[in-house]
Amino acid sequence: MKAIAIYSGKGGVGKSTLAVHLAHMAATRSARRTLLWDLDAQGASTFALRLTPKPGLSARGLFAREKEIAGQALGTDIDNLDVIPADASLRKLDTQLAEQDKKNRLKKLLKELEGSYDRVVLDCPPSQADLSDQIFRAVDLLVVPLLPSPLSLRVYDMVVEQVAGKHGGKVPILPVFSMVDRRKSLHRDTVASRPDWPTIPYASEIERMAVHGQPVTARTPGSVAAAAFGKLWTRVERALND
Repeated sequence: MKAIAIYSGKGGVGKSTLAVHLAHMAATRSARRTLLWDLDAQGASTFALRLTPKPGLSARGLFAREKEIAGQALGTDIDNLDVIPADASLRKLDTQLAEQDKKNRLKKLLKELEGSYDRVVLDCPPSQADLSDQIFRAVDLLVVPLLPSPLSLRVYDMVVEQVAGKHGGKVPILPVFSMVDRRKSLHRDTVASRPDWPTIPYASEIERMAVHGQPVTARTPGSVAAAAFGKLWTRVERALND
């Protein structure tokens, strides 16, 4: 099993959009048993797929071992794709992890999923100290979406420094330009400065994902946006297999 974290130091960069589409690609194009784990209290991935958490268990409760994680995933109408949904309790997850002083809790929870899934995609909240450290220790690949601007490049550099400083740079990092609008000269120039980085275009069909409850790779598989997500997934699989 391989775990992929969609992570950013800030919100509003298309993180949940990437998480949903990469999970869909893993489940369909690669036909892998896939779990999308929504760790963001805003629950954007959960909402986009029109899911509701199971009653009687908070999302944060999984980290307190209130119930075994394997039985908490919800099935979807997409073959091979399950989801552990988010709820508002995750707002206090960072505090809980600090109080528990269990530095490998996430890694151990992921270990329990081996045998049930081939790929786990984590939709992570914007930077939280204790949770971020757990993510860096637990996953096989960090996918970092960023807007095409110099400020976003600085945020990316800070993520690289954070991983290198605390974890020896052991986690591979794949940066992705998100919401690229090539009508804007700043976007064009920034993307041109990093020609090897994957790009996801700004597209209204991507924004409508939550309206239809489907990723564009399912609803409009022949679109330019779907092709971009497909190319990104190829890069992700290649990075996981290197």
